[in-house]
Amino acid sequence: MCLAIPAKILSVDEGRIASVSILGVSRLAALDLVPQATLGDYVLVHAGYAIEVIDEAMARETLDLIAQFPELAGQAYG
Repeated sequence: MCLAIPAKILSVDEGRIASVSILGVSRLAALDLVPQATLGDYVLVHAGYAIEVIDEAMARETLDLIAQFPELAGQAYG
C-alpha cells in the first residue's frame, strides 16, 4: 500500500518543482497536478508529485497519526 504524506511547500522554482518539508525532511515534489498550490500551502505528496492541496488542520492531524507509528515514519523518511 502506498500513502500520500502531507508536506508544506517551502519554495517553488520556475519549473513548478517545490521544495517541501515532510516530517522535517526536505524533499522535492512536482506541482504539475496542483497548479493552484503556492508557497506555504500544505499538499499531499505521493511518488514525488503533489496530488492535492489540503488545509493545515488536515495536514497536522495526519502527521500526528503518522507520528504515533515512528517505525513506519523511519522506514519511509529516516
